[in-house]
Amino acid sequence: MERRTFLRGAVIGSSAAAFGGTLMHGAAYAAPAQPGAGPYGALGAADANGIQLPAGFSSRVIARSGQNVGSTSYQWHSAPDGGACFADGTGWIYVSNSEINPSGGASAVKFNSSGSITGAYRILSNTRQNCAGGKTPWNTWLSCEEVSLGYVYETDPYGVNAAVRRSAMGRFKHEAAAADPVRQVIYLTEDESSGCFYRFIPTTWGNLSSGTLQVLKAGTAASGSFTWANVPDPDGSPTATRSQVSGSKKFNGGEGCHYANDTVWFTTKGDNRVWQLNLTNNTYELAYDDSLVPGGAAPLTGVDNVTGSSYGDLYIAEDGGNMEICLITPDDVVAPFLRITGQSSSEICGPAFSPAGNRLYFSSQRGTSGSSSAGITYEVTGPFRV
Repeated sequence: MERRTFLRGAVIGSSAAAFGGTLMHGAAYAAPAQPGAGPYGALGAADANGIQLPAGFSSRVIARSGQNVGSTSYQWHSAPDGGACFADGTGWIYVSNSEINPSGGASAVKFNSSGSITGAYRILSNTRQNCAGGKTPWNTWLSCEEVSLGYVYETDPYGVNAAVRRSAMGRFKHEAAAADPVRQVIYLTEDESSGCFYRFIPTTWGNLSSGTLQVLKAGTAASGSFTWANVPDPDGSPTATRSQVSGSKKFNGGEGCHYANDTVWFTTKGDNRVWQLNLTNNTYELAYDDSLVPGGAAPLTGVDNVTGSSYGDLYIAEDGGNMEICLITPDDVVAPFLRITGQSSSEICGPAFSPAGNRLYFSSQRGTSGSSSAGITYEVTGPFRV
């Protein structure tokens, strides 16, 4: 289905977080949505895994930090974070970062056509605090270090080729990446309170060894037009990349990033916003802003990782809040899709769909104990819109 662009302006409205809300043109408040306003209806009672889901959906635990994955001898990493899925013959692979420092890195789980786990292994080691990242059109995983002067590493989900550090993509507190095959660029978020939004233009599309790092320039308003400017010193030393270009727009804690149909969305945790860049006309705007929801009843708080379904729904994971994955539909409805109970000291990370679009993977980074060694990775199956 062709994705319809969200209506311009800020998001709004719900009388209770479980009821969802509606995006409206401009900043006017919308009437509260009714229970079950999301496409899958209201959340049910928590299942045996402590997850509340709409009717027809079910969950299972794929991996736990420090324990063997399925019947393999591979122990799952601590603090699972950003992730993505890759086709693998009739099966698929889910990759996941490890947001610990030192060590970090990333791991992969292989599934056969029926969804059974057939393997698990390490694809990146000896890096620092690998938070989010992004999938490339040539089926590699970009794993990003969320540390000062952090790097992007290009990894092989299939476990054949060694990971490669991509220094040309800049050294800063990296968060997420999203590939745009139309313009042949990679968009990058920066997890700083005065961070920037970047794009990397490879010298040759499909080869990230060299290229040009650019930063978005725009005014201070919540919407307007933007341009791009070259970052003079992508290595970020002695001057941080975010401080090198006059007029670069500042964003309060860049997090998840997703590209589809000439649009890129990214989240900022410091102000709980979802931003939308309209790439055909070089304009930007807010797709979601919880500060405009009256009464503190925003349906989505603690915005973090984001992914999209083939249907066109955006799925946004919460860092804290009430531990939900919320969705924003093409017709501008905001509603919870799932909620994890009993894990208030954790955060949801790494949402990603299987190639067929009928399985959603994600992690609770710190599980029930609030420790990075207690992470849990889940799978949800059900009648997803595809």
